[in-house]
Amino acid sequence: MAATSWEDSVKSLKGVILDMCGVLYDAGEDGGTPIPGSVEAVKRLKASDLQVRFCTNETQATREVFVAKLQRMGFDICVSEVFSPAPAAVAVLKERGLRPHLLVYDGVVPEFDSVEKANPNCVVIGDAAEKFSYQNLNDAFRVLIGLEKPVLFSLGRGKYYKEDEGLNLDVGVYMKALETLMIGDDLVNDVGGAQHCGMKGVQVRTGKYRSNDEKHPTVTADGYVDNLAEAVETILKLRGQ
Repeated sequence: MAATSWEDSVKSLKGVILDMCGVLYDAGEDGGTPIPGSVEAVKRLKASDLQVRFCTNETQATREVFVAKLQRMGFDICVSEVFSPAPAAVAVLKERGLRPHLLVYDGVVPEFDSVEKANPNCVVIGDAAEKFSYQNLNDAFRVLIGLEKPVLFSLGRGKYYKEDEGLNLDVGVYMKALETLMIGDDLVNDVGGAQHCGMKGVQVRTGKYRSNDEKHPTVTADGYVDNLAEAVETILKLRGQ
């Protein structure tokens, strides 16, 4: 059987980016459980000559809390290896000298400790759960309506929007790298985002995956695998490791 486009590029890979929920583990009321084979798959990748990084759209906890949960599941992972929306937003805020009014979940507020927030000139919203009250939404609205050039960043769906310049940071942008492969369960945001940045995107048939994803009208993955373990097995085999 002929190799697919992502398999053709495996030998030139420098790194692999792994989505987390739906690829490493399945979410649940108990905090989640590892997808069979995923803990060992991560170990195999990290023992190879490839750089490994992780991405998540988690906006209700700091990376430290999130990573601690995965470590308890048995994953070899540290905070510096994880890219999430809040730190990416902080980097943009600092670069542009922006002071945010925050409408985010309490658990993620510490990620913004290094940013000046007095006299805000933009708004950052995330999955604020019960914080999405009329009063809080109205406070954010008043900040925006009072600005000559309103700037709004959304941490949802791994994207950041800036009204006046159309700034978009999706799952691939803040981890953009040449010769990198993205493995995710979300066809549009994981795979499509990676492809938009010039990377290959492989979809696992776990997590958010649905069979009709393979017939999507606008996004076609560079390859499909049943799970992370199969993807890692293919990558390492093709690289002779």
